[in-house]
Amino acid sequence: MIFNSEKNAGDGSDKSNPLDPFENLKKHFGDIFSSAGSKLSFVVPGMGQENQTVDDDNSGDEETAEFIEKIKNFNLKPREIRDFLDRFVIKQAEAKKVLSVAVCDHYNHVKRCLLSEDVAQEEYSKQNVLILGPTGVGKTYLIKNIAKLIGVPFVKVDATKFSETGYVGGDVDDMIRDLAKAANNNIKLAQYGIVFIDEIDKIATASDAGGRDVSGRGVQINLLKLMEESEVNAYSQTDMISQLRAAMSFANSGSGREQKPSINTKHVLFIASGAFDKLSDIVKSRIGAKSIGFSAKISKNEDAETYEYLQKASTVDFIKYGFEPEFIGRLPVRVACESLKADDLKNILTLSEGSILKQYVEDFRGYGIKFSAEDGALEAVAKLAVEEKTGARALLTILEKILRNFKFELPSTDVKSLRVTKDTADAPDRALSALMAHCSKKNDGAKIHKVHTPKPSKKKNAPPEDKHGTGTSEVV
Repeated sequence: MIFNSEKNAGDGSDKSNPLDPFENLKKHFGDIFSSAGSKLSFVVPGMGQENQTVDDDNSGDEETAEFIEKIKNFNLKPREIRDFLDRFVIKQAEAKKVLSVAVCDHYNHVKRCLLSEDVAQEEYSKQNVLILGPTGVGKTYLIKNIAKLIGVPFVKVDATKFSETGYVGGDVDDMIRDLAKAANNNIKLAQYGIVFIDEIDKIATASDAGGRDVSGRGVQINLLKLMEESEVNAYSQTDMISQLRAAMSFANSGSGREQKPSINTKHVLFIASGAFDKLSDIVKSRIGAKSIGFSAKISKNEDAETYEYLQKASTVDFIKYGFEPEFIGRLPVRVACESLKADDLKNILTLSEGSILKQYVEDFRGYGIKFSAEDGALEAVAKLAVEEKTGARALLTILEKILRNFKFELPSTDVKSLRVTKDTADAPDRALSALMAHCSKKNDGAKIHKVHTPKPSKKKNAPPEDKHGTGTSEVV
């Protein structure tokens, strides 16, 4: 295959530039032909052909063998997974416990299936999980870190983008193909991965909906077979790249029959999540009468009350919410997440290994500025974030509002240190103006000292000396 590229023909440009469209084209087609069992050679004027070959090797087989061996040796305990999650996710003790047990049970079963063909043929009810709770409480972060710990392919999809087969919208099978992409197109690895379906509550069917509901009930029905066991065609009929791979597979089959590799979902763990805003009202109406009386427990706030009712949600509540009985039955493990309070958000900033505060430290370090924040500032940020009603996601929103002008102005000054206080968080513009005025006064004083005090005898009249000798300023 010959590609001519005037851009790279001896003009001295960087041929490894990831933004170079020719390089992207080479890599794209190289992956396609390599996965189909072919060797692809690129010839570009000004380059030797020996430097332009994409070889098909056995790295995929080696990767698969290594991964399967890792699953066979799976020996994590639920408490170990819980302890790992504690490093990243604040609160959600019950969710961590439930997920740790479900994941260990699932991969221990997969381990037994790989070690014994008899076990693989036995009936097994997969422990797919449903997580309930408001946005920004760590639902996605929990699953992402579990997948990272175990070392399995992971993909997150939004349930709202799918529609019933034959209608405009995504096909639910695409989520399995996305899992294969996350496994570097290694189908064997993808068959042991984790699919996280977010916004699952948005595909509930309204009880008064008229006509055919192709994005609600239709999607639920299509998801049924995936969550149990199904063979998904690795090549999508609507994806050009997949069709090119299929064409090459057909050309190299030798038998004249098209080979259609498929992905089996028997050992894929499905975890779904959603906010389920109105579910607590349904539960409350079902059990509310039973809680009336002197023994009734009244929650201190609305968020706590919602969490308590979500914990008590049963299958009949989900059916009334708009889920098909067969669908909700495929999600037998259910757990609710708690809303985050100001103290929780502060702990996310100070204790979580994934704290957004670390990102700001690195952002300012890129400008040669040392960034830090006092405890009072973090408390103020957490209180402001609670008011946003978006959980931990609000931390970035608040920090950005407070620090955006500092990021814009300080890199062009001689400021080398920034310490954020409660006053900074409460009135960032005023704090920045004071800092800029201090920097300007210091610079003007340095100029006066240089020009107007040439004699040592007048040194006592010079502006105050910079005790640190660094020209640094802090917000104190």
